[in-house]
Amino acid sequence: MAHRDPPGIIAPHIPADAYRRAEATGQPVVIVVHTTDHTGRPLREYLYPIAVAGAGAIGVFTTIAALLALLDFAVHTAMAIAAATGPVSIGGITLRLARSKD
Repeated sequence: MAHRDPPGIIAPHIPADAYRRAEATGQPVVIVVHTTDHTGRPLREYLYPIAVAGAGAIGVFTTIAALLALLDFAVHTAMAIAAATGPVSIGGITLRLARSKD
């Protein structure tokens, strides 16, 4: 009788002599697979909430940076206009809106 190797994907997991002995005697081959139970969530389920929170945080920081840049531009524009107009008088009270560059 010719010896055959174990079939398919289980070949690396069954010793050849044990398989041949079981085949010759007609005994069934019992394969025990050890598995572990996964508790909790897989890490990929946390990816979407973290990505959304990160995008939200970046959006908030970008909005604040844009508002600060706009405020800075507005203050520089107001200072340039105030420097160009000179002093303002209302009812005998004179206000200097900007310091002179002397």
